[in-house]
Amino acid sequence: MLEPGRTYEEVVSRFRWRIPERYNIAVDVCGREPPDAPALVYVDGAGRETRYTFGQLAELSNRLANALTHRGIGRGDRVGILLGQSPETAITHLAVYKLGAIAVPLFTLFGPDALEYRLANSGARAVVTDPEGLPKVLGLRDRLPELAHVFVVGDDTPGGALLFWAELEAGAAGFDPADTRADDPALIIYTSGTTGPPKGALHAHRTLLGHLPGVEFPHEFFPQPGDLFWTPADWAWIGGLIDVLLPSWHHGVPVLAFRARKFDPEEAFFRMARHGVRNAFLPPTALRMMRQVPDPGRFGARLRTVGSGGESLGEDTLAWGREALGVTINEFYGQTEVNLVV
Repeated sequence: MLEPGRTYEEVVSRFRWRIPERYNIAVDVCGREPPDAPALVYVDGAGRETRYTFGQLAELSNRLANALTHRGIGRGDRVGILLGQSPETAITHLAVYKLGAIAVPLFTLFGPDALEYRLANSGARAVVTDPEGLPKVLGLRDRLPELAHVFVVGDDTPGGALLFWAELEAGAAGFDPADTRADDPALIIYTSGTTGPPKGALHAHRTLLGHLPGVEFPHEFFPQPGDLFWTPADWAWIGGLIDVLLPSWHHGVPVLAFRARKFDPEEAFFRMARHGVRNAFLPPTALRMMRQVPDPGRFGARLRTVGSGGESLGEDTLAWGREALGVTINEFYGQTEVNLVV
């Protein structure tokens, strides 16, 4: 959306919002690229790698949209997504948007009280989770009268849960996405609740387009040829979802999905080098840990851009970034309600 210029003033003078009346996030991010173009590199906890193309994601999300429809989930319904960085997370988001339903990302480390509040407050009719999250959801089910279905990414279905992949594979490969307006609701992300109960920020489909300048500018007019994006930030937070995953796919840029249970700075350098990561959103806590790694150049990472936000980094960290990462770390500030504003 941004056009490069020689000065900041020139970039601003050229900028124009281009928001169509009819717009759907899923149609945008997985319906415009060549079907065989790479979209996702997933590394699981055991280090196994699986790759997905845009065409595969389009078909898989079509199948899940049909499966959700079969179970009575439709336009305007809220669907909780209690998963980490994984293909199933991305597929569920795309399917929910295609339905005209509303995604509710949920952090996997939330305890029962935090989950109950968000699921009840949003009126979620379905939840997609994994074997680790399933006991927490099932323990709350009796107190969530609107929750009709629980899908689990696994092999067992205790408590009447539905097998995610079995349901998906039973769905037809074709699906006609809802004809949504850019202003139609797509996503509820809850604030952290530091000043009171968490507040559900309702974002429309246009939120992705509204975020693009805030991604393109700090990442040096993203995208550029050869770009590939990664963040250790969970996709349940707006920084991981709307500042990395979906903007990358809007631009046809592949994303690395890898989030260890505990952040390992050496593993981060290794993964960025191995997978050719060129763009990274690294929170301050991650950068501080990465500063402790001796001789990070030995891993061979070749970053083009690094963005960070949440708190000020300080000159020492910025200087380290120029020396160790070979880039100037661009800092930004945003909120769940409006995302990047500075």
